[in-house]
Amino acid sequence: MKYVAPLTDVAIQTLHAMHRYHPSRRARMRAHGLLLSHQGVSMPQIACMYQVDYRSVSSWIDQWQTRGLVGLYDQPGAGRRPILSLDEQQKVQQYLQDSPKDLKKVVHQLEQETRKRVSTKTIKRLIKKNRYVWKRIRKAPAKSPDPHKYERSKVFMNQLQQREASGECDLWYFDGTGFCLTPCIPYAWQPIGHTIEIPTSSHSQRVNVLGFLKRNNEFVPYMIDGKVDAAIIVTCFDQFSQQLDKKTYVFIDNAPMHRSQAFIKHIPKWVKKGLIVKYLPSYAPELNLIEILWRFMKYYWLPFSAYASFQCLSEAVAEILTRIGTDYTINFQAA
Repeated sequence: MKYVAPLTDVAIQTLHAMHRYHPSRRARMRAHGLLLSHQGVSMPQIACMYQVDYRSVSSWIDQWQTRGLVGLYDQPGAGRRPILSLDEQQKVQQYLQDSPKDLKKVVHQLEQETRKRVSTKTIKRLIKKNRYVWKRIRKAPAKSPDPHKYERSKVFMNQLQQREASGECDLWYFDGTGFCLTPCIPYAWQPIGHTIEIPTSSHSQRVNVLGFLKRNNEFVPYMIDGKVDAAIIVTCFDQFSQQLDKKTYVFIDNAPMHRSQAFIKHIPKWVKKGLIVKYLPSYAPELNLIEILWRFMKYYWLPFSAYASFQCLSEAVAEILTRIGTDYTINFQAA
């Protein structure tokens, strides 16, 4: 039985680094195979682990012992030639811009243009290689934010985050949303021949939620029965201001209720308690981190069973609200 020649400490360190960090999956596999062989694992066992022929493992050992590290890399021309040329691959991306939801149409356009017939799986492999992903389309604001106000807000928020990290102040994000029996239908893996179905209702009550959120997932929610108006929001801010122990900034959007006289007249009172309200630029919802929380709740955290009845929906929303920060968290560090 053939094994790799005993490895030096330097070679072991090099192969470990290659196994962990090399961008090529095949190079990582070969490096690991050599390390296993050095530990006494047989070629058939390594081949079984990586689902390759044992002769491939033998070739890795031979290439390493004759060519060193270079022998573990794919050589130019290795593997099957790509079906599509570089120009044709660029055409695929152009067609995809016109038909981002319909790969069959992309296949048809490519065949009409090049006389080459490929499968949708081939197109998927190609576009994934070019960093395309299948994800939900986001609704864009009606207008673009003022670029100067947008940049000033981002700079100010970054400054506040630094002050918050040093303990000088707290930074919160406020907003409200509603949940009803007409669901935000997410994508889900489903068995072939079976479809997960969610009951819908044309006329549904709403579970209204208001909340204050921090980057560390601290969350102060308010579930509201009935309509949300300026008086309700003022009550939430009054209650929230009672629990502050340091200067606190709260970012809110420019919803009419947030700009109403009924709300604005209370701002001086909150400032005396250390709560400072800051308005985000118009048409910039992505700056309000709590919008991410609402999206996670609607598209990921709410179970399908929540849509069986309004009572089930209310109970499911309430359950999630009480577990945000513990069982339900979001990594805002990259946001």
